[in-house]
Amino acid sequence: MKILVLISNVPDTTTKVKFKDNKFDTTGVQWIINPWDELALTRALELKKESNGKIEKVAVAMVAEKSAEPTIRKALAMGADEAYRIDTTAKDSYSTAAELAEALKDKDFDLIMAGLESSDYNGLSVGAMLAELLGINSVSAVSGLEFDGEKFIVKRDIEGGYEKLTVQTPFVAVVQKGIAIVPLIPNMRGIMMAKRKPIHVIPAKGVEPLIEMVEFELPKPKPPVKLVETAEELINLLHNEAKVI
Repeated sequence: MKILVLISNVPDTTTKVKFKDNKFDTTGVQWIINPWDELALTRALELKKESNGKIEKVAVAMVAEKSAEPTIRKALAMGADEAYRIDTTAKDSYSTAAELAEALKDKDFDLIMAGLESSDYNGLSVGAMLAELLGINSVSAVSGLEFDGEKFIVKRDIEGGYEKLTVQTPFVAVVQKGIAIVPLIPNMRGIMMAKRKPIHVIPAKGVEPLIEMVEFELPKPKPPVKLVETAEELINLLHNEAKVI
């Protein structure tokens, strides 16, 4: 059994967003593994450890330029065995999924794990699109994943509860909160070993995006805080200004 985890390179969630010439200003930005992808990778590595050798490999894949390789190295330091980098900028969900599909169509991964969304554009689509392009099954809203030595058992959140199911491999699991509790933190040994692990660079096919970013605009600043001294004044503000009651 082999697992592939899709990862993306995103600004740290504490980054102050700035724009220059209608483009995101990357000056001083610290880049990290997308938090949902980091939890997916954590669970994949846990499954490998728990499988007594039946899960042979955990790899990661990213659509990104060379500048993103430090983030890939962090994934390798966490414990991933190898990495694939499709050499182009991720432009939208469709082109990202299509580039991944082209790169992975001759690879024999039993399970592909994708985070529910990325913390930059919140597209929510790459995992499902990839499954369609590869012609394999996909399961969304996955909050739990087990391996019994022969097959994967998926826990999926539904309204009012959850369901457990088995899925024929290969398949894509789109994972969300609950798939792992705390992301793995690379130790010194993992960081040193990551320097020797391979990053396979795959030329991009040049898939054209379906979406064009036309303009970026920061949200309007929040109004100043108002000090309310009486219940009557609070009710008046909620009714006449906020219009929530």
